[in-house]
Amino acid sequence: MTLTERPEPPAAINDVIVQIHAAGFVPTETEWPSTWTDRAGRDKTPSILGHELAGVVTALGYGTTGLSVGQRVFGLADWHRDGTLAEYVAIEARNLAPLPGDVDFTVGASLPISGLTAWQGLFQHGRLQTGQTVLAHGAAGAVGTMVTQLAREAGAYVIGTGRAADREKALDFGAHEFVDLENDALKDVGAVDLVFDVIGGDVQKRSAALIKAGGTLVSVVGPVEARPADGLAVDFVVEADRAELGEIVQRVRDGRLRTNIDDVASLDDAVGALNPTTRRNGKTVIRIHP
Repeated sequence: MTLTERPEPPAAINDVIVQIHAAGFVPTETEWPSTWTDRAGRDKTPSILGHELAGVVTALGYGTTGLSVGQRVFGLADWHRDGTLAEYVAIEARNLAPLPGDVDFTVGASLPISGLTAWQGLFQHGRLQTGQTVLAHGAAGAVGTMVTQLAREAGAYVIGTGRAADREKALDFGAHEFVDLENDALKDVGAVDLVFDVIGGDVQKRSAALIKAGGTLVSVVGPVEARPADGLAVDFVVEADRAELGEIVQRVRDGRLRTNIDDVASLDDAVGALNPTTRRNGKTVIRIHP
């Protein structure tokens, strides 16, 4: 990774140009094929990383509707276009939502992937209902803390998991119980309605055995290897959704949802921040435009 000068991107049909004030980063992004190739599988390097952004619209492409120049926005860049770890990005207007004036750009940039992943996994794919029990893996992480808060608000009983050091944070973000995956027996959790899996492997296999008849295993780590005996297994890739982003940011505004930001760095210090030497348990946000 290097910090370099690149030409300002042009706005294609239905695009807007956003001056980025803050950008979020997901460490696994460097492992995704879409980071390095276009939709046809052709090499597109050098790549500008980053998918999450918060900033201000500076230009509109032909045919763009729903947004205006000068508007504060946040959202999620297309998986094959990325490019938010920069001063400007060209992005489809439909991938953005208005960012209210009382929500900081840093907070806005931390929400899209974590918030939408939790929202879509719980409500769209998991069909969560009031009174159900959710097993939320990685409950102290960026996605897990969102899963915990949204599930609890929806009236679910939330059992969070993680390492021993994660217990206090997971409970602070609303988990009713915590399971230390290194020292506690996962099977002692008992039957659950929904497993939200961000780990995969052996943890996924053990979790699948806990799902009640008619329950669901939701995974964000690729094709599901272990399926519930009498339930559904769903793996999904998060998608940008303006209405859902609006629901998420409204919950932040009225105090129902807290962000989990672990580190904030400037663009000048981004290379170091994106290559941490210690374990991160929350979002990394890069402030682009002070």
